[in-house]
Amino acid sequence: MDFKNIEISIENKIAYLIISRPKALNALNKETILELKKAVKILCEDRKVRVIILRGKGEKAFVAGADIKEMKELDQKEAKQFSLMGQRVFQKIEDCKKPVIAAINGHALGGGMELALACDLRIASEDAKLGHPEVGLGIIPGFGATQRLSSLIGKGLAKEYIYTGRSISAKKANIIGLINQVTKKDELMDKVKELAKEIVKNSPSSITKAKAAINLFDQSFLKEGLEKEAELFASCFKTYDQKEGMKSFIKKEKPQFKGEQGGK
Repeated sequence: MDFKNIEISIENKIAYLIISRPKALNALNKETILELKKAVKILCEDRKVRVIILRGKGEKAFVAGADIKEMKELDQKEAKQFSLMGQRVFQKIEDCKKPVIAAINGHALGGGMELALACDLRIASEDAKLGHPEVGLGIIPGFGATQRLSSLIGKGLAKEYIYTGRSISAKKANIIGLINQVTKKDELMDKVKELAKEIVKNSPSSITKAKAAINLFDQSFLKEGLEKEAELFASCFKTYDQKEGMKSFIKKEKPQFKGEQGGK
């Protein structure tokens, strides 16, 4: 299958899934999310594939976030549909019977961080920056971070990073358990491949069962949490702050937030 923004290759039972929009820092627009959905389905169903490695094209970004220019004019209904679309694709990654490893090269922000959170394992280059800057745009995370980030690093830290919009280094992310390993920039893919090969040596049926058992820990609350996240994400798109935040981001200006709930 031909893709515009996705590249796929398979070698020695390891699949490489690359988000390929380097000029846009691999930002997730609707087209890319839909292509990602198809690519994930193909690889998760391919019996030749035992491990999937997910990364961004180029050296600057894993995925810099959702495409703000595309999101800017969404109304509340469209915003909820966009949120649910991203959530469903990321849930397919989490539910894939095969381990998915995020190779985080460069920035993983907003939707990009949420994509990494949906993966089983995360390895980042030492220059990577990770975080959730959504509140600086007048919105909240909408692709699952309010649920998965809390599960991974605890509510206290999740609230700190989401409330402040602060980006953190790969070293700090490793200390708090957000990622599994930090590597030198030029060694990232070698380290990720080493981990993938180590997994491939083991029983695929056992790994599938282990993944299902581990994920079960959070599943009972995840569906309800994601539905609420999508609803609250969408509600941001009727506010002054969302319009001001995204307009200012595109113009590279400092937003002047008012906390108004216009249209309420």
